[in-house]
Amino acid sequence: MQNFKDIHIGSLIQTGVAENDIDIFRICNFLKCTEDEVEAMYESESLDSKLLLKWSKLLEYDIFRIYSHHLVLYAPPANQSGQKTKETVTTLPKFRKNIYTMELIYFILELVETGKKTRQQIMDEYRIPKTTLYKWIGKYSKKE
Repeated sequence: MQNFKDIHIGSLIQTGVAENDIDIFRICNFLKCTEDEVEAMYESESLDSKLLLKWSKLLEYDIFRIYSHHLVLYAPPANQSGQKTKETVTTLPKFRKNIYTMELIYFILELVETGKKTRQQIMDEYRIPKTTLYKWIGKYSKKE
């Protein structure tokens, strides 16, 4: 299970390269860099977003979702007081829903099934709606 709290993107990319058996010469040609630079990327905890985009294309994997999961799980709620806040005007794109992938769903269900967190703690800490959590439990929990 992936640890979404402490992200070391270089090691995750290295794992993706190994799993997809991508040749180092193909990587260097695609990224226009040397083997030493690729090795330095594997050691790096973070990388530039343009470089991450190239890696995402090469690996055919959305690396940015790792960071989205981190935000879903660990970013503090925007309004902890429960009061309505004034809607701010922004030109940034707005997304209607959180990104709930199967990895994230299984991570949450594992917390519930192992007793590490209660259902209420999950709803409070990760801001997952009660109906969503209970649908996941009904649909994806391990059948006994």
